[in-house]
Amino acid sequence: MSETVVSSATREVVIGGERPFVMIGERINPTGRPRLAAEMTAGDFSTVERDALAQVEAGAQMLDVNAGVPLADEPALLARTVELVQSLVDVPLSIDSSVVAALEAGLRVYRGKALVNSVTGEEERLESVLPLVRKYGAAVIAICNDETGISEDPEVRFQVARKIVERAADHGIPRADVVVDPLVMPAGAVERAGATVFRLLRRLREELGVNTTCGASNISFGLPNRRGLNAHFLSMAIASGLTSAIMNPLHEPERQAVLAADVLMGRDPHCRGWLARYREPGSLEQGAGRRERRRRRQAG
Repeated sequence: MSETVVSSATREVVIGGERPFVMIGERINPTGRPRLAAEMTAGDFSTVERDALAQVEAGAQMLDVNAGVPLADEPALLARTVELVQSLVDVPLSIDSSVVAALEAGLRVYRGKALVNSVTGEEERLESVLPLVRKYGAAVIAICNDETGISEDPEVRFQVARKIVERAADHGIPRADVVVDPLVMPAGAVERAGATVFRLLRRLREELGVNTTCGASNISFGLPNRRGLNAHFLSMAIASGLTSAIMNPLHEPERQAVLAADVLMGRDPHCRGWLARYREPGSLEQGAGRRERRRRRQAG
């Protein structure tokens, strides 16, 4: 399986099947957050600053940055947000927009190798986004829908993914730089939403050899106890081959599910990540003290 390398000016992150799972913080996005949208439009980035710092502190290895505010100058707003976030944190960014001009504005000011969010299988989108990805040496998220919409048939989605990987290669973009999003639908609306994604993830790993990502919280939309459902979905998706997700690292159940999956999949050497997060303060020293006292008793 390939490894996808992205970077900031000073830090590199590798997404891969044998690597620790990559959490991509989702909160710098005004969609569905009217207060944040109003702040960004007015030039107030205080919430963006807090969200960037808090997500990295919580363990996000990357951040998704979106500036899709209706009626705003999105290219200028996205470029400004990218520059601001890069001045605050050293993690790589996913530059997120449906507006091609905004993607280019963000890529133009970005320092490092970005992840572009996103390209679909639609011809117009392929021929407008993939040249940008190639021009700026970025990686790209490939979303499994095309002109026909989002199919519930996993075979159709898989073929869209294959098409995007092949078209990316035509543009000189290697398979390793295509991260496929199998599209997570709400389980409350689509009965087999989870099963479809798990099946797709296995095929994407085994047959295409690509890395994967998704909007993890989509699975629980409209249902109660969303964090609990998101956490279980993440665990099962990681076991099926998911290698990254756009998610909220501030939510403890989801973050714990990711760290536990790394332990159980053998991707957290000596459980260092788990211990660093959950070991009680002083437990290592207390354990060492107990062992020393036991040694002395045995020696005496």
